[in-house]
Amino acid sequence: MVLVCVRVLAIVSVALYLVPAGAHLFELPTKMALSPPDYMIVQGIYKGWALFGIVVFAAMAMTLLYAILRRRERSVFVLSLIALFCLVVTQIVFWAFTYPMNVASSNWTVTPERFETARRQWEYSHSASAVLTLVALIAIASAVAADAGRPQQRSSAPPG
Repeated sequence: MVLVCVRVLAIVSVALYLVPAGAHLFELPTKMALSPPDYMIVQGIYKGWALFGIVVFAAMAMTLLYAILRRRERSVFVLSLIALFCLVVTQIVFWAFTYPMNVASSNWTVTPERFETARRQWEYSHSASAVLTLVALIAIASAVAADAGRPQQRSSAPPG
Protein backbone atom coordinates (compact mmCIF):
# COMPACT_ATOMS: atom_id res chain seq x y z
CA MET A 1 0.00 0.00 0.00
CA VAL A 2 2.89 2.38 0.76
CA LEU A 3 4.32 1.80 -2.71
CA VAL A 4 0.97 2.58 -4.33
CA CYS A 5 0.70 5.83 -2.36
CA VAL A 6 4.25 6.86 -3.27
CA ARG A 7 3.56 6.09 -6.94
CA VAL A 8 0.45 8.26 -6.96
CA LEU A 9 2.04 11.09 -4.97
CA ALA A 10 5.12 11.11 -7.20
CA ILE A 11 3.05 11.47 -10.36
CA VAL A 12 0.57 13.94 -8.88
CA SER A 13 3.24 16.16 -7.32
CA VAL A 14 5.27 16.32 -10.55
CA ALA A 15 2.06 17.02 -12.51
CA LEU A 16 1.18 19.83 -10.09
CA TYR A 17 4.70 21.22 -10.52
CA LEU A 18 4.07 21.28 -14.27
CA VAL A 19 0.96 23.47 -13.87
CA PRO A 20 2.72 26.80 -13.13
CA ALA A 21 5.72 25.88 -15.27
CA GLY A 22 3.45 25.07 -18.21
CA ALA A 23 1.53 28.30 -17.69
CA HIS A 24 4.79 30.23 -18.01
CA LEU A 25 5.69 28.38 -21.18
CA PHE A 26 2.35 28.88 -22.90
CA GLU A 27 2.07 32.56 -22.00
CA LEU A 28 5.60 33.31 -23.25
CA PRO A 29 4.75 34.56 -26.77
CA THR A 30 2.03 36.90 -25.53
CA LYS A 31 4.04 38.26 -22.61
CA MET A 32 7.13 38.89 -24.71
CA ALA A 33 5.02 41.10 -27.00
CA LEU A 34 3.80 43.31 -24.13
CA SER A 35 5.15 46.80 -23.64
CA PRO A 36 7.31 47.21 -20.52
CA PRO A 37 4.53 48.96 -18.54
CA ASP A 38 1.96 46.30 -19.50
CA TYR A 39 4.43 43.53 -18.71
CA MET A 40 5.03 44.96 -15.24
CA ILE A 41 1.28 45.04 -14.60
CA VAL A 42 0.85 41.44 -15.73
CA GLN A 43 3.74 40.29 -13.53
CA GLY A 44 1.60 41.19 -10.52
CA ILE A 45 -0.41 38.00 -11.05
CA TYR A 46 2.45 35.97 -9.59
CA LYS A 47 2.04 37.23 -6.04
CA GLY A 48 1.73 34.17 -3.84
CA TRP A 49 3.18 31.76 -6.40
CA ALA A 50 6.15 31.20 -4.09
CA LEU A 51 3.88 28.71 -2.33
CA PHE A 52 4.45 26.41 -5.29
CA GLY A 53 7.80 25.80 -3.61
CA ILE A 54 5.91 23.30 -1.47
CA VAL A 55 4.92 21.41 -4.62
CA VAL A 56 8.50 21.54 -5.92
CA PHE A 57 9.80 20.06 -2.67
CA ALA A 58 7.06 17.40 -2.65
CA ALA A 59 7.79 16.42 -6.26
CA MET A 60 11.50 16.00 -5.56
CA ALA A 61 10.90 14.17 -2.28
CA MET A 62 8.32 11.76 -3.71
CA THR A 63 10.42 11.07 -6.80
CA LEU A 64 13.48 10.40 -4.65
CA LEU A 65 11.48 8.17 -2.31
CA TYR A 66 10.10 6.21 -5.25
CA ALA A 67 13.62 5.75 -6.66
CA ILE A 68 14.84 4.49 -3.29
CA LEU A 69 11.91 2.10 -2.91
CA ARG A 70 12.41 0.69 -6.42
CA ARG A 71 16.22 0.74 -6.51
CA ARG A 72 16.35 -3.01 -7.24
CA GLU A 73 14.22 -2.62 -10.39
CA ARG A 74 16.84 -1.18 -12.72
CA SER A 75 14.64 0.40 -15.41
CA VAL A 76 12.21 1.82 -12.84
CA PHE A 77 15.10 3.16 -10.77
CA VAL A 78 16.80 4.78 -13.78
CA LEU A 79 13.57 6.42 -14.98
CA SER A 80 12.92 7.70 -11.46
CA LEU A 81 16.43 9.14 -11.30
CA ILE A 82 15.94 10.84 -14.67
CA ALA A 83 12.78 12.46 -13.29
CA LEU A 84 14.59 13.53 -10.13
CA PHE A 85 17.54 14.87 -12.13
CA CYS A 86 15.21 17.01 -14.27
CA LEU A 87 13.50 18.39 -11.17
CA VAL A 88 16.83 19.23 -9.56
CA VAL A 89 17.97 20.98 -12.75
CA THR A 90 14.79 23.11 -12.66
CA GLN A 91 15.92 24.34 -9.28
CA ILE A 92 19.40 25.10 -10.56
CA VAL A 93 17.82 27.07 -13.41
CA PHE A 94 15.54 28.90 -10.98
CA TRP A 95 18.25 29.92 -8.54
CA ALA A 96 20.81 30.77 -11.24
CA PHE A 97 18.58 32.60 -13.72
CA THR A 98 15.04 33.29 -12.48
CA TYR A 99 15.61 34.32 -8.87
CA PRO A 100 18.25 36.96 -9.68
CA MET A 101 15.69 38.67 -11.91
CA ASN A 102 13.14 38.53 -9.09
CA VAL A 103 15.69 40.27 -6.87
CA ALA A 104 16.66 42.81 -9.56
CA SER A 105 13.01 43.75 -10.00
CA SER A 106 11.91 43.45 -6.36
CA ASN A 107 9.63 40.61 -7.45
CA TRP A 108 8.57 42.58 -10.52
CA THR A 109 7.30 45.57 -8.56
CA VAL A 110 10.10 47.79 -9.92
CA THR A 111 11.07 47.93 -13.58
CA PRO A 112 14.63 46.55 -13.67
CA GLU A 113 17.51 48.25 -15.42
CA ARG A 114 18.11 46.51 -18.72
CA PHE A 115 14.44 45.53 -18.79
CA GLU A 116 14.54 43.43 -21.98
CA THR A 117 17.50 41.38 -20.76
CA ALA A 118 15.80 40.76 -17.41
CA ARG A 119 12.50 39.85 -19.06
CA ARG A 120 14.14 37.41 -21.51
CA GLN A 121 16.17 35.77 -18.76
CA TRP A 122 13.11 35.40 -16.51
CA GLU A 123 10.78 34.12 -19.22
CA TYR A 124 13.24 31.77 -20.91
CA SER A 125 14.40 30.29 -17.61
CA HIS A 126 10.79 29.51 -16.73
CA SER A 127 10.29 27.97 -20.16
CA ALA A 128 13.36 25.78 -19.75
CA SER A 129 12.00 24.63 -16.40
CA ALA A 130 8.66 23.79 -18.00
CA VAL A 131 10.34 21.55 -20.56
CA LEU A 132 12.43 19.87 -17.85
CA THR A 133 9.34 19.37 -15.69
CA LEU A 134 7.49 17.79 -18.62
CA VAL A 135 10.40 15.40 -19.15
CA ALA A 136 10.30 14.62 -15.42
CA LEU A 137 6.58 13.86 -15.60
CA ILE A 138 7.08 11.58 -18.59
CA ALA A 139 9.96 9.81 -16.83
CA ILE A 140 8.15 9.24 -13.52
CA ALA A 141 4.95 8.16 -15.27
CA SER A 142 6.98 5.75 -17.41
CA ALA A 143 8.70 4.39 -14.31
CA VAL A 144 5.36 3.78 -12.61
CA ALA A 145 3.88 2.21 -15.75
CA ALA A 146 6.88 -0.10 -16.13
CA ASP A 147 6.76 -0.98 -12.46
CA ALA A 148 3.01 -1.55 -12.35
CA GLY A 149 3.32 -4.04 -15.21
CA ARG A 150 5.83 -6.19 -13.31
CA PRO A 151 4.69 -9.23 -11.38
CA GLN A 152 5.07 -8.47 -7.70
CA GLN A 153 7.51 -10.57 -5.68
CA ARG A 154 5.82 -12.40 -2.85
CA SER A 155 7.57 -13.30 0.34
CA SER A 156 8.16 -17.03 0.80
CA ALA A 157 7.78 -16.70 4.56
CA PRO A 158 4.54 -18.10 6.00
CA PRO A 159 2.02 -15.49 7.18
CA GLY A 160 1.77 -14.56 10.78
